Order: sequence, then C-alpha cells, then structure tokens
Amino acid sequence: MTPKLWEETWFGHAKPARRKLWRGVEAQHRVATMRLVDNLAEQELLEQLIEGSKPALPVDAQGLHYLISTPFRYTSPYPSRFRPANEPGIWYGAEEPDTVAAELAYWRWKFLVESDGLREAQLVTEHTFFQAQFRGLELDLTAQPWARLRDRLRDGNDYSVCHALARQVRERHSPVIAALHYESARRVGGLCAAVLVPNSLSLPSLHLQQTWTCKTTRGLVMFRHDDNALEYPFA
Repeated sequence: MTPKLWEETWFGHAKPARRKLWRGVEAQHRVATMRLVDNLAEQELLEQLIEGSKPALPVDAQGLHYLISTPFRYTSPYPSRFRPANEPGIWYGAEEPDTVAAELAYWRWKFLVESDGLREAQLVTEHTFFQAQFRGLELDLTAQPWARLRDRLRDGNDYSVCHALARQVRERHSPVIAALHYESARRVGGLCAAVLVPNSLSLPSLHLQQTWTCKTTRGLVMFRHDDNALEYPFA
C-alpha cells in the first residue's frame, strides 16, 4: 500500500488553467482499412462497421472530435503513468512536440521488446502530432507543495504514487479537477498534462498538426519531422 505522501489540503492548490497541448497518434488507420477494400464506398462502410463495434463513449466525451474522445473510450490491461490497468482512459498531452516524441519513443520501444515476434525487428511508423486546447481546473504537480514529490512522481518504472494520486482525484475531486500538470519522466523539464475530464478539451478547426516519422529498434528509437531529428537510446 502506498504510504500517505500528501495532505488533503494540497488539493486546494488547484487553479484554473488554459493550455495548448500536443499529442501524437499513429497515422495509419485509414491505410489499414484501404488495403481491405476495392473502392471508397466500401472503405466508408468498413469504417462504419468498425465504429459500431467499439465501446460506447462516456457521456462527457460524446460529440467531441475523435482525436479527443478516443482515449476515454477504452480501458487497457496495461498501466500508464496516471492510469492503472483496466481503469478509465486518460488523455495525455505535452506542451512541446519534443516531449511528445520522448514519451512516444519509450512506449514504442516497450511495445517492440515485449512482443515475442518483434524483438529483433525494425518498425517504421508515421505519427500525426496535433495541438488541442485545455481549459479547466488543474492541479499543478510541478508547483509547491506537490513539487516535494518530484522524484516519486517522475519515477520511470514505479507508477504507484501517480496511480494513487489520480485515483484520489477521480474519487474525491472529479470532475472539479480536470487535469494534472506534471513533468515528463522521459524528458527532464518537459511538461505534460493528464486530462481526466473529456469536455475540458477542444480541437479548434484550424489546429496545428505535424507529421513525424518514427523508426523503432531494440536499442534505439528515432523520430524525425522536417529538420528536427531526435534519437532515444535504450539498453
């Protein structure tokens, strides 16, 4: 059991915030369905059938753009930083594209080395980085008094403190506290947000987008967008 690391009064430090947040998604879903059909009408029908087989959206995610609503639609047997396995989804974003790349690099590498048939393979994927807007009450974990827990909250392997914190926010302070603002575990100084409340996010019609290419191997993950080339070595 996680020891008590904070006081209930610490949650009173939550403040209204507005942030522009980048997120990256793999950009190959339409390519995958196009391989299975002979024309655009068949592709549209196939994607409608796929959509109908998905879990229902939470009430506060209905009507939102799929780039915002999708993370709230699914549970996963695998934990993430603020979401234990098999618990409701969270929308993760970062203030800079380079931080998104650092976070994605870890998860792409982890996917490869934990897949029996892929450990010695090379995966090349294309990702769309897009910018959404957050507006709501935010708990800033990089500010005092939460900053006292920086090392525990940034632990790259043990998420127990983050899970306990997110669970308390959901059980006692949601939907009032809509997001957690925190420092990336994969890029020192990189700032991220874990958004718990779907309708605190919006996607402007003219939102920014970038296309990044990723190559993942057992020892290295590479991301490239135009002249911005990033490498992440893994043991």
